[in-house]
This record gives sequence, structure tokens and C-alpha cells, in this order.
Amino acid sequence: MTSDLLAPLDLAFWNIESAEHPMHLGALGIFSARSPAAGAHAADLLAARAAAVPGLRMRIRDVWEPLALRRPLSFGGAAREPDPGFDPLHHVRLHAPADDFHAAAGRLMERPLERGRPPWEAHVLPGRDGASFAVLFKFHHALADGLRALTLAAAILDPVDTPAPRPRPAEPRRGGPPDLRRLPELLRGALSGAGRALDIGAGVALSTLDARSSPALTAEPSGTRRTAGAIVDLDDVHRIRKTEGGTVNDVLIAVVAGALRRWLDERGDGSEGLAPRALIPVSRRRPRTAQPPGNRLSGYLIRLPVGDPDPLGRLGAVRAAMDRNKDAGPDRGPGAVALLADHVPALGHRLGGPLVGQAARLWFDILVTSVPLPGIGLKLGGHPLTAVHPFAPLARGHALAVAVSTYRGRVHYGLIADAEAVPDLDRLARALPEEVETLLTACGP
Repeated sequence: MTSDLLAPLDLAFWNIESAEHPMHLGALGIFSARSPAAGAHAADLLAARAAAVPGLRMRIRDVWEPLALRRPLSFGGAAREPDPGFDPLHHVRLHAPADDFHAAAGRLMERPLERGRPPWEAHVLPGRDGASFAVLFKFHHALADGLRALTLAAAILDPVDTPAPRPRPAEPRRGGPPDLRRLPELLRGALSGAGRALDIGAGVALSTLDARSSPALTAEPSGTRRTAGAIVDLDDVHRIRKTEGGTVNDVLIAVVAGALRRWLDERGDGSEGLAPRALIPVSRRRPRTAQPPGNRLSGYLIRLPVGDPDPLGRLGAVRAAMDRNKDAGPDRGPGAVALLADHVPALGHRLGGPLVGQAARLWFDILVTSVPLPGIGLKLGGHPLTAVHPFAPLARGHALAVAVSTYRGRVHYGLIADAEAVPDLDRLARALPEEVETLLTACGP
């Protein structure tokens, strides 16, 4: 394998990282076990299989030359390249038996990945009762988005029969002189991109006006992390969707809004009049493909109707906001800020990364993201995966992020928070299934 330059958005994620705000995403998978030795056997399997997965051998290094000479805008960027000293045993770690998988996961999510090695880790946590074990996967966002991370993790689980990804057209080689015959097309593309950038920038400016959130969603960086999870029945979500309309995602976002309302009221912060801005990432990958590596993301920005006391009113507001975003498309509006990375030279990402990281607090209040999972049952060492809770990176100035995955007829929420700012994260997790019950009751028999 040869070196390839990081795309602008990958480079942005690489450069906005700090010790207090590592930019890795994660997933806590929980497996049933037939013996206390199942966790140790799982760790051995993961390490043995990782050596054969090319994507897991890739480290990220700074690029000043010679790659940059072929693409001047990449000067000061970074590239993926094979790590000649790759040691899978360094990336797969077996821990002591744990009573609480989430408590252990929170401490492990605090730690940044080593930047001089392939930026991923798998932590195996045996259950103290011997009836289960967990695996916490961590992937740097510069290496993979959610779909790509899933592909890499699945490559070291037990083999499954899945449809082969559809072949994608070969991408034009980068570098070299431009084809003069394509100048009109290139010029139109540049003008369209500039217009889109202006539209996104204007949307961001407007989104900051009249923005009222809760102090519970903001935090000064402490570098600590806490995780929690909740599981709801997908059939219940479909029942709500069929009764009230919209999509499954609309319902899942509305459940977050209602859970936040319960949580804020119970902790005494109050929810009246609150409409925090939620960033909803949108994948721009083609269906059934996880290639090329790195991120292909845009996003929608909506106001979560936390202050609305009516559960069906909250769902209707979320549905209307998402419909407006979809009508405009993922390339427009304040949620599409990620696309602006394409308009910044590599050196700009390197120099401006810390400032961009600090600006996230001005752009949105909470991240609510969906991570796709296959409908097939996954196993490790023959032990079935029974639950999986995804975790998103926590941006600077934010106290909480929510990720959600649907797997085997159940919806799995994964919550990650600043441990000092949100010591009661478990209470918020419990509010998620409570809100589903509230919506079911409101929908009627």
C-alpha cells in the first residue's frame, strides 16, 4: 500500500484534536459468553485478525514534501501510509474483569489515541460474572467515519456472508496539470462551490441568533468522560412512526428532545423555552460502500423542541425541521459546515485547527448522530453480539453527545459526556425509554 493524502475534512479532524478533546469515535459491543475465558480468547482473535486488515495498518504522518510538491494546496497536510512497525498486540488490549462496562468505557474514551501509530484501539473487557464480555472499539475520526469504522471493526469479527459492495467508478488521479478542455466545467464547479460556501456561512451566522440552550449542555474542558447506554424496541418506534408519520430517525431525534426535557426538569435546570441546536450528521457515501477511507459527511442543523410540553408536538416539530433540511439538501444550510473544509488549504487546517475546535460551541449545542449497523447477527469467537452502543467525539465546549444504532430489532443509544459536567448521565439514559413510553401513550391504542 502507498501513501494517500488526507481529504480536507479528515485533516480538519486531525488538527482540531486536543488532549482534553480527543477526536475518536467509539462503539461498546457486548457479547454473551459461554465461559470466563471467552474475553481472553476474543482478544487473541482480534489481534490475529487485525494483522491481515490493510486499513488497520495505516498510520497518519505530517506531509511537507514530496507529496505536497504535486499538490501545492496540500503543503502542511497529512497522509495515510502503512506502518512498517505495526504491532496488533499494541492495539488490542485485554483488561481485568469489569462489573460495569460503561464505567470502564468512559475512562478508556478519555485517552487520546497515539498519533505516531495507526489511530485505533480495541479494548476487551471480560465480565466479572463470566457470562459476558465487551469490546470497546476506538477509531480516530481522521481515519474513519461511522460507516468506515464499522467496516474495519467487522473485518476482525467472525466472518459473515454479506453481499459484495458495488464497484464504484475509478476516481481520476490527483495531481498533474489540469485538462484545459475541462476549464469551463472546472470554473462552473468553483463558482458553485464558492456560492455554496457563502450560503453555508450565512446560515451559520443566522443560526447563532436568538440561540438559547442550557448550561447543562456546555462545559469547560475537564478531559474526563462518562458513557451510558439505553435500549428501546424498534417495533415501538415503528408504531409511533406509522401513527404520526415521518421517519424512524425523526422519532429517534424526538425521543432525545423529550429525554432532555425530563432530565433538565428533574435536575432543576428547567426546560421552559429551550430549543438547543442539534447537529445531525449526514453521510454522503454511496449506498453499500465504505470506500474511500476517511470522512464523507455533511449535516443538518435543527432546533430540538425541548421546551414544548406536548410529546406529539415535539415529534411534529422535529419532523418539520428535518423535512425542511431534506428539501434544501445536505450541501446547503448551517449544518453543512463540514463541506467548508474543502475550501481551506492544508496549512490553514494545521494553523487554524485549534480555533475551529473552539468555534463548535458557537455553531451547535449537541450532536445527535446515527451510526449504521448491518441487519445480520455479528459474533466474535462464536459469541453473539447482543448490544452495541456507539459513541461520538465530544466537541470542545460541549458536555454531551448522543449516537444511536439499530441492531437486531432494537435501538441502541450511546451517550458520552464530560464526567464532571454531567455526573448524572445514567438518569438521562433512563429518560430515553421513558420518553418512548410517553410517545406510545400519546399515540393512543
